[in-house]
Amino acid sequence: MLDFVDIHCPYCGESIEIAVDTSAGGQSYVEDCQVCCRPMNVRVTVDEEEGVSVSVSAENEGG
Repeated sequence: MLDFVDIHCPYCGESIEIAVDTSAGGQSYVEDCQVCCRPMNVRVTVDEEEGVSVSVSAENEGG
């Protein structure tokens, strides 16, 4: 199942919407910013009680 989440790029600060596959459970991956094209670390946490949490960080920050 895909959820769409608004995040802010850790480089340019722009608000962008990303698609997150919540059926895969918790995961970490790299996705390029749609505005500045720099790589962001995306960390997805899926919790039955608290729902889906998405955090992003600059590639060199390690998440």
